[in-house]
Amino acid sequence: MAFLPAPVAATRRAVRSGLSSLPRGSLVLVACSGGADSLALAAATGFVAPRLGLRAGLITVDHGLQEGSAERAAGVLSVFPDLSPTLAVRVEVVGPGGPEAAARNARYAALEEAAGEHRASAILLGHTRDDQAETVLLALARGAGPRGMSGMPQRRGLLLRPFLDVSRAETRKACAALGLTVWNDPHNHDPAYARARVRADLLPALIAALGPAVVGNLARTAGQLAADTEALDALAAAEVRDELVVTDLSVLPDAIRTRVLHQWARRLGVSGGALSHRHVAAMDALITDWHGQGPAALPGGVLVARREGCLRRVDL
Repeated sequence: MAFLPAPVAATRRAVRSGLSSLPRGSLVLVACSGGADSLALAAATGFVAPRLGLRAGLITVDHGLQEGSAERAAGVLSVFPDLSPTLAVRVEVVGPGGPEAAARNARYAALEEAAGEHRASAILLGHTRDDQAETVLLALARGAGPRGMSGMPQRRGLLLRPFLDVSRAETRKACAALGLTVWNDPHNHDPAYARARVRADLLPALIAALGPAVVGNLARTAGQLAADTEALDALAAAEVRDELVVTDLSVLPDAIRTRVLHQWARRLGVSGGALSHRHVAAMDALITDWHGQGPAALPGGVLVARREGCLRRVDL
């Protein structure tokens, strides 16, 4: 029996665990940029998927932000000729939130559309334990609270992240063992991007000060917060009504009440991405700090006021 390098084995175990619940015969699409994480993911999926009775395809998204991006996308597809279908999708990077957010939004939209067209059961993403740790630090710096610090979920809708317990070092070693040529995206090292600064400066400083276990500890914290957030969200969902009775809300713990308000605002049509802590705090003040103030203004022109002992959507 040929010797299997430990990093290759680790990536295959992670993919096998992630794919084990999918129905036999279904298609999974690996999102691959050509970086070490997604190359290792594509290689592991190409090995594991047929053994689980699954079909594996590959998709690469060309953001058109760098010279030669179309040729690079075609090169990524050529690395894995046994995967089918192989798709290169060009997107236009426009929209709010700066180029990083706009590129991410365009990429995810393209992945979801391709999955729908090809009836894929899952889109596999190569985010690693290190990515999860960086996400927690960025959320902490933004004051995002438990929901933001929950990090990236292993599964949300069609998106599946099998490598959240695999280190970035392991994916690089797996690629080296398999003879895969890794592309290093210069955007990942551009200090104009907050994540690049965390990757290059903050996380290495934490590792130097606290030891390498800090990466796994941050990622593990994300998992624990995600479990807590899910439980609290479920408790809050049971309290959401079309109109919220102030006396009912006032006796709830802060952690439940604010989640009720968040979910209720979403029911009113407010975008979750636009809804911030200050919006929820303004609604909460209508319950906990009531002194006859006017409506709380939410994103999208939604107004919430206290009327006859209830919180209601109002029009001016």
